[in-house]
Amino acid sequence: MRCRFNATWLLERLRNKRMVYVGDSLNRGQWVSMICLVESAIPPNLKWISYRHNHSLIAFNAMEYNTTIEFYWAPMLVESNSDHPYNHRLPERVVRVQAIEKHARVWSDADILIFNSYLWWLRPEIKVLWGSFGSPDGIHKMEQAPRVYEMALNTWSDWLEVHINRSKTQVFFVSMSPTHDRAEDWGGLDGHNCYQETEPITREGYSGSGSRPELMRAVEAVIGRLRARGLGVRILNITQLSEYRKDAHPSIYKRQWHPLSREQLADPTSYADCFHWCLPGVSDVWNELLYAYILRNRSPC
Repeated sequence: MRCRFNATWLLERLRNKRMVYVGDSLNRGQWVSMICLVESAIPPNLKWISYRHNHSLIAFNAMEYNTTIEFYWAPMLVESNSDHPYNHRLPERVVRVQAIEKHARVWSDADILIFNSYLWWLRPEIKVLWGSFGSPDGIHKMEQAPRVYEMALNTWSDWLEVHINRSKTQVFFVSMSPTHDRAEDWGGLDGHNCYQETEPITREGYSGSGSRPELMRAVEAVIGRLRARGLGVRILNITQLSEYRKDAHPSIYKRQWHPLSREQLADPTSYADCFHWCLPGVSDVWNELLYAYILRNRSPC
Protein backbone atom coordinates (compact mmCIF):
# COMPACT_ATOMS: atom_id res chain seq x y z
CA MET A 1 0.00 0.00 0.00
CA ARG A 2 1.27 3.47 -0.92
CA CYS A 3 2.17 5.78 1.97
CA ARG A 4 0.75 9.28 1.71
CA PHE A 5 2.79 12.35 2.59
CA ASN A 6 2.57 12.97 6.34
CA ALA A 7 4.02 16.27 7.54
CA THR A 8 4.34 15.13 11.16
CA TRP A 9 6.29 12.00 10.23
CA LEU A 10 8.65 14.05 8.11
CA LEU A 11 9.17 16.68 10.80
CA GLU A 12 9.93 13.95 13.33
CA ARG A 13 12.52 12.57 10.93
CA LEU A 14 13.96 16.09 10.63
CA ARG A 15 13.98 16.77 14.37
CA ASN A 16 17.24 18.51 15.36
CA LYS A 17 18.29 18.53 11.71
CA ARG A 18 18.90 20.97 8.88
CA MET A 19 17.61 20.33 5.36
CA VAL A 20 18.88 22.64 2.59
CA TYR A 21 17.76 23.01 -1.03
CA VAL A 22 20.62 24.45 -3.11
CA GLY A 23 20.28 25.75 -6.64
CA ASP A 24 18.12 27.98 -8.83
CA SER A 25 14.52 29.22 -8.83
CA LEU A 26 13.19 25.75 -9.66
CA ASN A 27 14.73 24.43 -6.47
CA ARG A 28 13.36 27.47 -4.65
CA GLY A 29 9.93 26.49 -5.98
CA GLN A 30 10.42 22.99 -4.61
CA TRP A 31 11.44 24.51 -1.26
CA VAL A 32 8.27 26.64 -1.23
CA SER A 33 6.27 23.50 -2.01
CA MET A 34 7.85 21.67 0.93
CA ILE A 35 7.08 24.55 3.31
CA CYS A 36 3.47 24.51 2.15
CA LEU A 37 3.32 20.76 2.75
CA VAL A 38 4.65 20.87 6.33
CA GLU A 39 3.73 24.24 7.80
CA SER A 40 0.11 23.37 8.61
CA ALA A 41 1.39 20.76 11.10
CA ILE A 42 3.13 23.46 13.17
CA PRO A 43 1.37 25.98 15.46
CA PRO A 44 1.66 29.57 14.14
CA ASN A 45 3.73 30.78 17.10
CA LEU A 46 6.32 28.01 16.58
CA LYS A 47 7.36 28.74 12.99
CA TRP A 48 8.95 31.64 11.15
CA ILE A 49 11.01 32.57 8.08
CA SER A 50 14.47 34.13 8.37
CA TYR A 51 16.97 35.47 5.83
CA ARG A 52 20.76 35.29 6.00
CA HIS A 53 23.83 35.70 3.79
CA ASN A 54 22.53 38.79 1.99
CA HIS A 55 19.17 37.05 1.48
CA SER A 56 20.78 34.21 -0.51
CA LEU A 57 19.71 31.87 2.30
CA ILE A 58 16.04 31.62 3.30
CA ALA A 59 15.21 29.41 6.29
CA PHE A 60 11.90 28.07 7.51
CA ASN A 61 12.26 27.41 11.23
CA ALA A 62 10.12 24.87 13.10
CA MET A 63 10.83 25.54 16.78
CA GLU A 64 9.01 22.53 18.22
CA TYR A 65 11.25 20.19 16.20
CA ASN A 66 14.43 22.31 16.29
CA THR A 67 14.37 21.94 12.51
CA THR A 68 15.15 24.26 9.62
CA ILE A 69 14.19 23.73 5.98
CA GLU A 70 16.22 26.15 3.89
CA PHE A 71 16.87 27.35 0.37
CA TYR A 72 20.23 28.69 -0.78
CA TRP A 73 20.59 30.53 -4.09
CA ALA A 74 23.47 29.09 -6.17
CA PRO A 75 22.07 28.60 -9.68
CA MET A 76 25.30 27.19 -11.14
CA LEU A 77 26.56 25.54 -7.91
CA VAL A 78 30.01 27.05 -8.43
CA GLU A 79 30.61 30.81 -8.17
CA SER A 80 29.21 32.92 -10.98
CA ASN A 81 28.29 36.48 -11.86
CA SER A 82 24.66 35.49 -11.15
CA ASP A 83 25.09 34.70 -7.45
CA HIS A 84 23.12 37.69 -6.19
CA PRO A 85 19.64 36.44 -5.17
CA TYR A 86 17.88 39.30 -7.00
CA ASN A 87 20.29 41.04 -9.38
CA HIS A 88 21.24 38.08 -11.55
CA ARG A 89 19.40 38.54 -14.85
CA LEU A 90 22.55 39.03 -16.89
CA PRO A 91 22.86 38.47 -20.65
CA GLU A 92 26.24 36.75 -20.30
CA ARG A 93 27.05 33.96 -17.87
CA VAL A 94 30.50 33.95 -16.26
CA VAL A 95 31.52 31.13 -13.90
CA ARG A 96 34.53 30.50 -11.69
CA VAL A 97 34.33 26.85 -12.49
CA GLN A 98 36.82 25.70 -9.84
CA ALA A 99 35.44 27.88 -7.02
CA ILE A 100 32.67 26.57 -4.75
CA GLU A 101 33.78 27.31 -1.18
CA LYS A 102 31.88 30.63 -0.93
CA HIS A 103 28.67 28.67 -1.37
CA ALA A 104 29.66 25.38 0.22
CA ARG A 105 30.54 26.89 3.59
CA VAL A 106 26.85 27.87 3.94
CA TRP A 107 25.52 24.32 3.51
CA SER A 108 28.47 22.34 4.89
CA ASP A 109 26.77 21.25 8.15
CA ALA A 110 23.41 20.26 6.62
CA ASP A 111 21.94 16.84 7.32
CA ILE A 112 20.00 16.63 4.04
CA LEU A 113 21.09 18.41 0.86
CA ILE A 114 18.97 18.70 -2.28
CA PHE A 115 20.86 20.19 -5.24
CA ASN A 116 19.75 21.21 -8.70
CA SER A 117 21.38 23.05 -11.61
CA TYR A 118 20.12 22.83 -15.15
CA LEU A 119 18.20 25.74 -16.69
CA TRP A 120 21.06 28.20 -16.34
CA TRP A 121 23.22 26.03 -18.60
CA LEU A 122 20.84 26.05 -21.57
CA ARG A 123 22.97 28.10 -23.94
CA PRO A 124 25.63 27.18 -26.51
CA GLU A 125 28.63 28.72 -24.73
CA ILE A 126 29.52 30.03 -21.27
CA LYS A 127 32.47 32.16 -20.26
CA VAL A 128 34.85 30.56 -17.75
CA LEU A 129 36.92 32.70 -15.39
CA TRP A 130 40.20 31.53 -13.92
CA GLY A 131 40.95 34.04 -11.19
CA SER A 132 38.72 36.32 -9.12
CA PHE A 133 35.86 38.55 -10.19
CA GLY A 134 37.19 42.08 -10.58
CA SER A 135 40.83 41.01 -10.68
CA PRO A 136 42.87 42.37 -13.62
CA ASP A 137 44.80 39.10 -13.70
CA GLY A 138 41.77 36.91 -14.38
CA ILE A 139 41.72 34.77 -17.51
CA HIS A 140 38.46 34.42 -19.44
CA LYS A 141 37.67 31.79 -22.04
CA MET A 142 34.47 30.87 -23.86
CA GLU A 143 33.69 27.16 -23.66
CA GLN A 144 30.86 24.93 -24.84
CA ALA A 145 28.18 24.91 -22.12
CA PRO A 146 28.08 21.10 -21.64
CA ARG A 147 31.84 21.08 -21.06
CA VAL A 148 31.61 23.87 -18.47
CA TYR A 149 28.70 22.09 -16.80
CA GLU A 150 30.82 18.97 -16.49
CA MET A 151 33.69 20.97 -14.97
CA ALA A 152 31.33 22.59 -12.46
CA LEU A 153 29.91 19.19 -11.49
CA ASN A 154 33.42 17.86 -10.95
CA THR A 155 34.20 20.76 -8.61
CA TRP A 156 30.95 20.07 -6.76
CA SER A 157 31.65 16.33 -6.50
CA ASP A 158 35.22 16.93 -5.33
CA TRP A 159 33.88 19.08 -2.52
CA LEU A 160 31.32 16.44 -1.54
CA GLU A 161 33.89 13.67 -1.52
CA VAL A 162 36.15 15.56 0.87
CA HIS A 163 33.63 17.26 3.15
CA ILE A 164 30.42 15.21 3.37
CA ASN A 165 29.95 13.10 6.49
CA ARG A 166 28.94 9.76 4.97
CA SER A 167 27.32 8.55 8.19
CA LYS A 168 25.22 11.69 8.65
CA THR A 169 24.33 13.53 5.46
CA GLN A 170 21.87 12.49 2.76
CA VAL A 171 22.55 14.07 -0.64
CA PHE A 172 20.16 14.34 -3.60
CA PHE A 173 20.45 15.88 -7.06
CA VAL A 174 17.20 16.79 -8.83
CA SER A 175 17.23 15.79 -12.49
CA MET A 176 16.40 18.25 -15.27
CA SER A 177 13.08 20.03 -15.12
CA PRO A 178 11.39 20.01 -18.56
CA THR A 179 10.25 23.16 -20.34
CA HIS A 180 7.22 23.51 -22.59
CA ASP A 181 7.95 26.52 -24.79
CA ARG A 182 7.55 24.83 -28.20
CA ALA A 183 3.98 23.66 -28.77
CA GLU A 184 4.98 21.92 -32.01
CA ASP A 185 6.78 19.34 -29.84
CA TRP A 186 3.44 17.91 -28.72
CA GLY A 187 1.51 18.59 -31.90
CA GLY A 188 0.42 22.15 -31.13
CA LEU A 189 0.69 25.22 -33.32
CA ASP A 190 4.12 26.43 -34.42
CA GLY A 191 5.20 29.48 -32.47
CA HIS A 192 2.97 28.70 -29.50
CA ASN A 193 3.98 27.44 -26.04
CA CYS A 194 2.28 26.44 -22.77
CA TYR A 195 -0.06 29.44 -22.85
CA GLN A 196 -3.69 28.27 -22.53
CA GLU A 197 -2.70 24.61 -22.24
CA THR A 198 -5.12 22.92 -19.83
CA GLU A 199 -4.46 19.19 -20.34
CA PRO A 200 -1.32 17.10 -19.89
CA ILE A 201 0.46 15.33 -22.74
CA THR A 202 -0.77 11.74 -23.08
CA ARG A 203 1.86 10.37 -25.47
CA GLU A 204 3.79 7.73 -23.52
CA GLY A 205 7.50 8.45 -23.28
CA TYR A 206 7.12 12.01 -24.56
CA SER A 207 10.29 14.13 -24.49
CA GLY A 208 10.37 17.74 -25.66
CA SER A 209 13.11 19.70 -27.35
CA GLY A 210 13.66 21.75 -24.19
CA SER A 211 15.28 18.76 -22.49
CA ARG A 212 19.02 18.23 -22.83
CA PRO A 213 19.80 14.58 -22.03
CA GLU A 214 23.54 15.13 -22.47
CA LEU A 215 23.55 17.38 -19.41
CA MET A 216 21.85 14.73 -17.32
CA ARG A 217 24.28 12.12 -18.58
CA ALA A 218 27.04 14.31 -17.13
CA VAL A 219 25.19 14.32 -13.79
CA GLU A 220 24.76 10.56 -13.88
CA ALA A 221 28.45 10.03 -14.62
CA VAL A 222 29.61 12.24 -11.76
CA ILE A 223 27.17 10.72 -9.27
CA GLY A 224 28.11 7.22 -10.47
CA ARG A 225 31.74 7.96 -9.58
CA LEU A 226 30.73 9.30 -6.17
CA ARG A 227 28.65 6.22 -5.40
CA ALA A 228 31.54 3.97 -6.48
CA ARG A 229 33.65 5.77 -3.88
CA GLY A 230 31.13 5.16 -1.13
CA LEU A 231 29.17 8.43 -1.16
CA GLY A 232 25.48 7.57 -1.51
CA VAL A 233 24.24 10.51 -3.61
CA ARG A 234 20.83 9.87 -5.17
CA ILE A 235 19.34 11.35 -8.32
CA LEU A 236 15.78 12.51 -7.69
CA ASN A 237 14.43 11.67 -11.11
CA ILE A 238 11.58 14.08 -11.80
CA THR A 239 12.10 14.49 -15.56
CA GLN A 240 9.76 12.06 -17.30
CA LEU A 241 6.80 12.55 -14.98
CA SER A 242 7.12 16.32 -15.46
CA GLU A 243 7.51 16.11 -19.25
CA TYR A 244 3.78 15.37 -19.58
CA ARG A 245 2.64 18.46 -17.63
CA LYS A 246 2.52 21.21 -20.24
CA ASP A 247 -0.57 22.42 -18.36
CA ALA A 248 1.17 22.98 -15.02
CA HIS A 249 3.25 26.13 -15.60
CA PRO A 250 2.41 29.65 -14.34
CA SER A 251 2.07 30.81 -17.96
CA ILE A 252 1.06 34.50 -17.90
CA TYR A 253 0.17 34.33 -14.19
CA LYS A 254 3.65 35.05 -12.86
CA ARG A 255 5.54 37.91 -11.33
CA GLN A 256 6.73 40.31 -14.01
CA TRP A 257 10.10 41.85 -13.12
CA HIS A 258 9.65 44.64 -15.66
CA PRO A 259 6.53 46.37 -17.03
CA LEU A 260 5.21 44.59 -20.10
CA SER A 261 5.23 46.46 -23.39
CA ARG A 262 2.11 47.02 -25.46
CA GLU A 263 3.42 44.48 -27.98
CA GLN A 264 3.92 41.85 -25.27
CA LEU A 265 0.47 42.40 -23.83
CA ALA A 266 -0.96 41.87 -27.32
CA ASP A 267 0.82 38.49 -27.55
CA PRO A 268 0.60 36.55 -24.26
CA THR A 269 2.80 33.74 -25.59
CA SER A 270 5.70 36.24 -25.60
CA TYR A 271 5.79 36.43 -21.82
CA ALA A 272 4.20 33.15 -20.69
CA ASP A 273 6.41 31.34 -18.16
CA CYS A 274 6.75 27.75 -19.38
CA PHE A 275 9.79 26.95 -17.20
CA HIS A 276 8.58 27.18 -13.60
CA TRP A 277 5.71 25.28 -12.00
CA CYS A 278 2.46 26.23 -10.27
CA LEU A 279 1.77 25.46 -6.63
CA PRO A 280 0.20 23.20 -5.67
CA GLY A 281 1.20 20.79 -8.42
CA VAL A 282 4.24 19.20 -9.97
CA SER A 283 6.75 20.34 -7.34
CA ASP A 284 4.62 18.72 -4.64
CA VAL A 285 5.06 15.39 -6.41
CA TRP A 286 8.83 15.95 -6.50
CA ASN A 287 8.73 16.42 -2.73
CA GLU A 288 6.64 13.30 -2.27
CA LEU A 289 9.41 11.37 -4.03
CA LEU A 290 11.97 13.04 -1.76
CA TYR A 291 9.82 12.21 1.26
CA ALA A 292 9.77 8.53 0.25
CA TYR A 293 13.57 8.45 0.13
CA ILE A 294 14.03 10.28 3.44
CA LEU A 295 11.55 8.13 5.33
CA ARG A 296 12.34 4.85 3.64
CA ASN A 297 11.71 1.99 6.11
CA ARG A 298 10.98 4.56 8.85
CA SER A 299 7.26 5.33 8.65
CA PRO A 300 4.08 3.22 8.86
CA CYS A 301 1.57 3.26 6.00
